[in-house]
Amino acid sequence: MKRKPIYFTNIKSRNLACDHPGNYFVPIVERAKHSVISIETRDRKTARQSDFLFSFLFPPTESMSSQTKSFGTGFIVHPNGYILTSEHVIHNAEQILVRLYSGEQRTAKVVWSDEKRDLAVLQISTRKPLTPIPIGSSSDSKVGEFVLSIGNPMGLEHTVTKGIISAKNRPVRISNKLYEDIIQTDCAINPGNSGGPLINMNGEVIGMNAFIIKNNQGLGFAVGIDAIKERAGRFLAR
Repeated sequence: MKRKPIYFTNIKSRNLACDHPGNYFVPIVERAKHSVISIETRDRKTARQSDFLFSFLFPPTESMSSQTKSFGTGFIVHPNGYILTSEHVIHNAEQILVRLYSGEQRTAKVVWSDEKRDLAVLQISTRKPLTPIPIGSSSDSKVGEFVLSIGNPMGLEHTVTKGIISAKNRPVRISNKLYEDIIQTDCAINPGNSGGPLINMNGEVIGMNAFIIKNNQGLGFAVGIDAIKERAGRFLAR
């Protein structure tokens, strides 16, 4: 089925009309933020497997080389408490703590992971259904399209950045990681943003933020959601 063109005027929101006239990003963030979660891990004292990955992708910092605690992002993909994130966020973690947008903190467990493709699914117990973020299609996205990123850089929760899709379909191999269906974007993707959603102007996730190349500002990469569906589709809401 041919995809309908995206027009900003199709985005309808009372907040947009009354509180934020002309600002088309606010209603998208308002809808998505309840599905984006903060991840904090207590890591084993041995060197993390992802240390090499971080040294290549991010500028070195004192905290990264010495910490036994790290931060990341994830997003709810199923009402039963399933959360999608990057595998390197939770690799070697002894304990995984998840903070919901409401501020409530839960302990999460890993129910599935693919270390080679840097994908992981967590699950938290929940007494009532959670709100999953709408899932779109990375193959339908276009170069030049506006996108938003929501994440927790350096533990600063729910930070929003915007940009455009700079390029698509660029496979990247780093160390033992194989990133398929890569979306290149100029959205700021910093340490702690990994595992967060890349969102289109329809409010749909089209990718999962993965990494930046250090010392190259504005060069970020996300894993296309279609490649994730192939691997972890059984955990996504339908």
